[in-house]
Amino acid sequence: MKKTQLLGSIGLVTGAVLTLAACGQKSNDNADAKDAKKFTQQTPKKAVKKGGTLSYALETDTPFTGIFNNELSTSGIDSTVAQFGNESLFDTDDSYKINNKGPATFKLDRKAKTITIEVKKGVKWSDGKQVTAKDVEYEYEIMANKGSKSQRYTASLQNIVGVTDYHDGKSKTISGIEMPDGENGRKVVIHFKEMKPGMLQSGNGYFSESASPYHQLKNIPFDKLQSSDAVRKNPLFFGPYKISKIVRGQSVTWVPNKYYWRGTPKLDKITVSVVNPNSASQAIKSHKFDIADVVNSQWDQVKNTKDVNFVANIPLSYSYMGFKVGKWKDGRNVMDPKAKMNNKSLRQAMAYAMNIDAVTKRYTHGLSFRVPTLIPEQFGDYFNKNVKGYSYNLKKANQLLDKAGYKKKGTYRVQPNGKPLTIYLAAMTGSSNQEPIIRNYIQQWKKIGLNVKLTTGRLIEFNSFYDKVQNDAKDVDVFMGVWGVSSEPSPNDLYSENAPFNFTRFATKKNTQLLGEIDSQKAFNHKYRVDKFHEWQKYMNDEAYVVPTYNSYKITAINSKITGYSLKPSDGNSLWYKVGYAK
Repeated sequence: MKKTQLLGSIGLVTGAVLTLAACGQKSNDNADAKDAKKFTQQTPKKAVKKGGTLSYALETDTPFTGIFNNELSTSGIDSTVAQFGNESLFDTDDSYKINNKGPATFKLDRKAKTITIEVKKGVKWSDGKQVTAKDVEYEYEIMANKGSKSQRYTASLQNIVGVTDYHDGKSKTISGIEMPDGENGRKVVIHFKEMKPGMLQSGNGYFSESASPYHQLKNIPFDKLQSSDAVRKNPLFFGPYKISKIVRGQSVTWVPNKYYWRGTPKLDKITVSVVNPNSASQAIKSHKFDIADVVNSQWDQVKNTKDVNFVANIPLSYSYMGFKVGKWKDGRNVMDPKAKMNNKSLRQAMAYAMNIDAVTKRYTHGLSFRVPTLIPEQFGDYFNKNVKGYSYNLKKANQLLDKAGYKKKGTYRVQPNGKPLTIYLAAMTGSSNQEPIIRNYIQQWKKIGLNVKLTTGRLIEFNSFYDKVQNDAKDVDVFMGVWGVSSEPSPNDLYSENAPFNFTRFATKKNTQLLGEIDSQKAFNHKYRVDKFHEWQKYMNDEAYVVPTYNSYKITAINSKITGYSLKPSDGNSLWYKVGYAK
């Protein structure tokens, strides 16, 4: 249901903050993780009354950017702000399989190599205009037009007939997107070069699951879209609420969309306000917000709060360490054989030196935990349980560096060519625990003789961090990122040669081969696809261009008077239509 998102050190994984210095107590047998497992994914079901204002805490230590268009936004923070109006075209079941219960119907024809999307009559933008075929088609123009600089123009999207010609300026339209009843009709037929095994799943990346209001955006040049008032100040949505007021970067007020196709939403108003993660526990205890995520390191402070219901799950996300080994050039990732981090032994050694297991067990009460591969365990048999990842092993780390020729010269090691080695690490700001965590890892690397310094000398604010990482800044050798991943497990849009999100810029023949096989015609055979997923995880673990570090339980504190809130995938698209105060 969700696309890949750039997350902050808090982001969707609010719990992914480990405490090194701020927690004074050891946990007993990860008792709090056992508590989290008992939590339900939804609030108790009660009759809902109409009316009331709901206050929602947006936990971030940086202002939100406020880009309210699905194809231009990559920030999980912006997505959180937009969720009250930003409905997907499709509802899903609890396995994220697309169904026809949402704003549009979906039909896949493998033989004809097409997908037909038909918007339901009465699905209207918040200004009262029917959502049309052109609104659905325009999403692809936004993604594929060079002027928009959308990060969504990926190798997956290029599987649509005619998209590449449009992107390259050889065609003014996308030949493979057909509107049988015209632009003002409601039906769109998308023609593909090849059908893919994940296409029945939401979040597959091969087609868009949203629409853009063409009548509002059509006169705005693509290179001006992202900064336009239509995207930043007056965005239109076809979900249950519409924006009535924005205080830039700080708060958004939502009121009901009177044209909403499912009916009238329950609340009179929703206010979304930025709150610093360090203040989250106090905000929960004082009942300042009706809905607020728990920062896991603060769980002990809030777990006994009265008049709240806690809901929890493990989100589709993970934190990771990425090594820069190239640049983004002419629409693809190009590796640099001379890149500082283009040495597998060096990358593996840094991974082995991180004491993630000890940190999570001792200081997060088991609410955060090391993850071994780049495919989350929630994806069932696609997850390779035989890949163990990089558990703490200083001896192994030293051996790898010694063998690779990184000799010690005093405190620190030098490069195999004898030149000094300084590694610049970019990491984001977050809660008060973030800096002690990162300083801890720098000390761990010092133990194996590596001189690691923070890029800019300090932690970097979310927007500036991703600006550096996306633009391959010279002062970033290693970075700590967080992904909110799609509900279809293919890693193609994150790690392929043509993926802008492949921030490490690695692009090997073997990786290209394996990603191709994962999404190939043969992969319609489930066992074959599982085998290729397993092979890819093993390969990525060995090469260590991207090393997954941890994920966490996401616990949310909800006012006990609120009903209808759910984390179940099948409820996701209609969630804010249902949420309200109990009678």
